[in-house]
Amino acid sequence: MKNQALSHCFIVLAAAAMVMISHSAARVFKVGDDFGWQEPTNNSQLYTQWATTNRFQVGDSLLFEYKNDESVAQVDKWGYYHCNTSTATAVFDNGRSSFELEQPGPFYFISGNFNHCNNGQLLVVEVMSMHHPHHPSISPQPAYAYPPKPEGPSSSSSMVPSSSESHQPNSAVMVSVIVSSVTVVLIATFVALFSCAP
Repeated sequence: MKNQALSHCFIVLAAAAMVMISHSAARVFKVGDDFGWQEPTNNSQLYTQWATTNRFQVGDSLLFEYKNDESVAQVDKWGYYHCNTSTATAVFDNGRSSFELEQPGPFYFISGNFNHCNNGQLLVVEVMSMHHPHHPSISPQPAYAYPPKPEGPSSSSSMVPSSSESHQPNSAVMVSVIVSSVTVVLIATFVALFSCAP
């Protein structure tokens, strides 16, 4: 009887450990870092550059933070290249939107404002399958092109981000990931202790 109770306790602890490991692997990326989600003023490649400095895996999330006059739409490839929200699978305008990256492959996001999208407020991320700790090398992500600009007078844009457009991870997002991971650990420990009590 005691061996059976210990066996059940071990199973619960193993399951809790697996949940903690899978949860702690997920990351939250604040789109644009400190710049956030807004129309780029002097760098139409801002979000392409941001995406290429990060590696996205299944289970990670994108956090879009933006002003009340902005929005974000998840679209298909056609909607991305044409700045068209008519085929959007999701549209948000609440100032803070999160998208979980649930499967490998490309995810496309654009501003709900056609002019903002056309000026570079669009993002494509390539999501990789969960990486295994035994294989740390990851192939580089492909570069993505922006949709063609409409005909007419063109404006040149700088390819170098300004110093205010940092690509360093946002500490507030990292703190929230740490807090949620600690919460999961505490809950799993409580469940394990409660399940293993005589």
